[in-house]
Amino acid sequence: MAAPILIMLVEDNEDDYEATVRSLRKNHFINPIKWCRNGQEALDCLSGKGRAPDAPAAQKPDLIMLDLNMPGIDGRHVLHVIKADAALRSTPVIVLTTSTDARDIAECYKMGANSYIQKPVSLAGLTDAIRTMTDYWFNVAILPNNADDE
Repeated sequence: MAAPILIMLVEDNEDDYEATVRSLRKNHFINPIKWCRNGQEALDCLSGKGRAPDAPAAQKPDLIMLDLNMPGIDGRHVLHVIKADAALRSTPVIVLTTSTDARDIAECYKMGANSYIQKPVSLAGLTDAIRTMTDYWFNVAILPNNADDE
């Protein structure tokens, strides 16, 4: 039996995290969501740091939703690390940020982002954006089988 689809949400703002999860749930996404509160936590989780040496490997996310503007290690650096890592680069990364700066958009796509979505201001707008995103990534696109990367 296949593991459920896992989303990693890298978001430093608790209100944005809760709004995104609420929007996912309103769109009937009932699978696990791994919340990483900053870039360092995301990199640690993706690399397996912090687990007991004999603990089983954590499930790699099937899709990563990534905020850009975070204190410390920002989303740009996290994106760069993911796309430079042979074991992670096939994982789709959706940049979900407030920035509409053309330089941010161009830089993220150049580094390998799979989508770039501006966070809508309203919960209804976010729910609509999440509906479109989940419809595409989980009903239209075929996600890579992360088990084949190991």
